[in-house]
Amino acid sequence: MAGSAAVLEDGSLISRLDRGLLKAERLLALLSGIAVFSLMILAVVSVGGRNAINAPLPGYVDWIEQIMPLIAFMGIAYVQRQGGHIRMDIFIGALRGRALWLFELVSVLLILLLILAMVWGSWAHFQRSFDFAAPMWSRDSSIDIGLPIWPAKLLAPVAFAVLALRLVLQIWGYGRALVLGLEAPVAVPLVQGAAELAAAEAEQMQGHDSSAGDNATGGQG
Repeated sequence: MAGSAAVLEDGSLISRLDRGLLKAERLLALLSGIAVFSLMILAVVSVGGRNAINAPLPGYVDWIEQIMPLIAFMGIAYVQRQGGHIRMDIFIGALRGRALWLFELVSVLLILLLILAMVWGSWAHFQRSFDFAAPMWSRDSSIDIGLPIWPAKLLAPVAFAVLALRLVLQIWGYGRALVLGLEAPVAVPLVQGAAELAAAEAEQMQGHDSSAGDNATGGQG
């Protein structure tokens, strides 16, 4: 299962690249969140229109087809950076030192090979749909209102390419930890134990309480 993980930072090149890529990953994750919210708005408009004036949103299913890739793919690189994907934490938690970094390195290498194949396949799928000479640059369109499908198909290789960059950075980080025998490498997710997780949550709650107290004091003043 997925566990909570921490990603350490320092002034090294790999850490600077990690923070730079994180900005792009956060942007894609934000787009994914906006897509979820927009899907809720579409549902309200469609259902409300059907019930109020017997006129649901035209092309509701077509718009869902366009939005779903945003929801499904845009956040995967960010979640990989945070160590939030499905993992065998019971097994990984029993490993220490170079054995742990070797296991993580092999795992990420296998994931990278799969993702590179998916980048290639999804890009080829996009190319079959995109055509400069066709109306709206599209060889295919949605069934109801004729939306071009190539923008939705382009999202998959873009998201997978960003994930591939994240995996390359993690391979570098785990390989560096394996060679140098590091205990806490940067730019890779480090699984936190129950005690560490509880301490982090307590620190976060303490920060919220302090902010609330400061706001209350400021309001009284």
